[in-house]
Amino acid sequence: MTVTLHVCTTCRMGEPVPDDAARPGARLLQALEEAGAPAGVRIVPVECLSACDHGCNIALSAPGRWSYVYGHLDPDSHVEDILAGAAAYAKAPDGLVPWRERPVIFRKQSLARIPPMEN
Repeated sequence: MTVTLHVCTTCRMGEPVPDDAARPGARLLQALEEAGAPAGVRIVPVECLSACDHGCNIALSAPGRWSYVYGHLDPDSHVEDILAGAAAYAKAPDGLVPWRERPVIFRKQSLARIPPMEN
């Protein structure tokens, strides 16, 4: 089963961004795509995760699993940790990665945990 790593491309990190410059969220997406998704993970851009005060933001989801939204991510320094966290999530059948196995940014920068949808 494939896990989806949603990346908000409109996030500004609370900063003004000139119209001709790439937004921090778009830079995060590019950095994640260049680094390459872990096995079982697909990276998908989204236009907004409605967590604008907490940008850059991502979400992890998969059918039958808990979903997570993470914020305050930096496109220049958090790429490896995001991908490590996505890989750990992909290995967790229910989406619940043990606390100590999560990257620090996933322990401290979680904005929401959403229960799985019922069939």
